[in-house]
Amino acid sequence: MKKNKRVPIFEEYKKCFSFIKESKKFIYFITAIFFIFVLIGFFVTPPESVSSLLFDYIKGILETTKGFDFQQMFGFIFSNNLQSSFLGLFFGIFLGIFPLFSSIGNGYVVGFVLSKSVLEEGLSVVFNLFPHGIFELPAVFISLGMGLKLGFTFFQNNWKKKILKNLLNSLRVFVLIVFPLLIIAAIIESILIFAF
Repeated sequence: MKKNKRVPIFEEYKKCFSFIKESKKFIYFITAIFFIFVLIGFFVTPPESVSSLLFDYIKGILETTKGFDFQQMFGFIFSNNLQSSFLGLFFGIFLGIFPLFSSIGNGYVVGFVLSKSVLEEGLSVVFNLFPHGIFELPAVFISLGMGLKLGFTFFQNNWKKKILKNLLNSLRVFVLIVFPLLIIAAIIESILIFAF
């Protein structure tokens, strides 16, 4: 009898997709929170002090990336997204607070930037920005969702055993799915920045 030989990497990806499916309610929740705060940031005018802080934040990014070539821009975008995604996952272990606030904060900033961009360039800017997030946002939502799941593990029975299992599964998904998505996202965003 010949044994069924399975390619190890396929098995690892199968585990990844299985864990993502298992974590889907947390990923959906994070996604919903993000878009709710995108709408809040878009339609609700913040106090002057908050607007000033956000403008300073955006201005700081523009000044930092001024004069960057393609490789530098790619490195900047990728490292920022990687750090944000990993911290959202890892620090989710503290009762899921960090990924939740990360989703709220990022959603609000995106909504705020969109509102100012639409005022200056029209509604078409929303569709122009869509390719920037097509790979980045799913990667971030998956990371934050898994981070939230980690935090909620503490409220379950036998949490000590489950927390290690969930952490290992989350790291597998991060390496095999989130990491490649962030590379693709950084390449696309860098190309679009230099193309337009």
